[in-house]
Amino acid sequence: MNTLLAAGLVALAATASSPALAQFNLVPSPLALSAGTVSEAQSAQDYRRDAAKRVYESFPTHIHRGKLPPLMYAIAITEADIDAAGRVTEVRMVREPAAAKEVGPWVLALLRKTQFPALLRMDRVTYREIWLVDKTGKFQVDTLTEGQRSGN
Repeated sequence: MNTLLAAGLVALAATASSPALAQFNLVPSPLALSAGTVSEAQSAQDYRRDAAKRVYESFPTHIHRGKLPPLMYAIAITEADIDAAGRVTEVRMVREPAAAKEVGPWVLALLRKTQFPALLRMDRVTYREIWLVDKTGKFQVDTLTEGQRSGN
């Protein structure tokens, strides 16, 4: 391969990825929400919807409204251990994004900053979620997704 062509491809790849990289260097602050939110969930599955709603309430400007594009920039699966008061005690990346490695730490930071609903019927819970993230830093979680547009 000719050196000039190779250099051009490297420059094109760097230009295409730099806006997305910059977006994920900044972790947004959550909205200040009332701390009195309580979940009456009796299982982790029941709590998942309450937790997902709280993530959306905390970061409303980062929610992708409507159907997602045909190809997502990143897909990640996380777990967050939450105590009875709704505080995150630990977060884990169960499946990190295949190519967009900068998204994993960004999503974990969002989880750490979220004040989840307190647990009325459990001592602790693990909130497991699939994150669907576009290249602008907007996302949906699988629990509340509005679906995906077809590629046609």
